[in-house]
Amino acid sequence: MRATTDPQLAPPGAGLPIMELWAARLLFALTRLRGSRETFVAKFEQERAAIRALMASCPEAQRSKPVLITRLRGLEDSSRNWSVWMTLDHLRITNTAFARVINALTHGKVPPGKASTAAVKPSTSLTPTVETDFERSCDGVLTAISEAAELNTKLRFAHPWFGSLNALGWAALAGTHMGIHRVQIQSIMAGLSST
Repeated sequence: MRATTDPQLAPPGAGLPIMELWAARLLFALTRLRGSRETFVAKFEQERAAIRALMASCPEAQRSKPVLITRLRGLEDSSRNWSVWMTLDHLRITNTAFARVINALTHGKVPPGKASTAAVKPSTSLTPTVETDFERSCDGVLTAISEAAELNTKLRFAHPWFGSLNALGWAALAGTHMGIHRVQIQSIMAGLSST
């Protein structure tokens, strides 16, 4: 891992290598089948707490420094040169979208538009407020999942990698997604400490 400012990466939205995508789809299908509202909330809260602990151990002066990391499983190539704050901003964006989708589906509506991995890339100009915004987005996901009368909705909304998901599928994705980016933050911090 090394810090860099202008690496050559795949464009946003390029996706995962095909074999990795197939494996991810299979593992995520198993996660959905074996899980429940309670297990998805527990996973989300566990990952949130782990990210908080990482943030507490990262000096604020280093949180805005992008670090080029080795591509992790489940991470697009275009996401390899982010800072800790950029990762939190991405999570803020996606958590807000997850909450919106879950709320819409559980209230009998399909959200407008189409989900896109290219559309959820973070800003490069961030301040410490992203940490509060991230926490607020986490609260939104937990509220959407916890307050839904029924997550196993008939209505669905498509994810670009996992296809058509009901509200329970989006709830499952929230914690899984946080876990991928928690590992990313760990890798970024390892890179920061080695520079």
